Amino acid sequence: MTLMEATFELQSPLTEEQMSRLGAFANTYGLRRFRVDETKKLLTFEYDASRLKESQVAHVLGQARIFVLRRVDPFAAAAAKP
Repeated sequence: MTLMEATFELQSPLTEEQMSRLGAFANTYGLRRFRVDETKKLLTFEYDASRLKESQVAHVLGQARIFVLRRVDPFAAAAAKP
């Protein structure tokens, strides 16, 4: 198993409906967990790279109508905390 992490900047805060869709995505094989940072509008996924590709994660987000602006470096995002 190769664990990877991908962090995305959200276009807007998640709605309850989007959170519900995200919960359904949590059952996807290979996805280990996700975290939402509502104050910075960041969504981070930890996934098994031997089962999922980052492009698949991004594609499923689009299908769930969770719109992202860009992928961000999670370490840079953590360093930017006030």
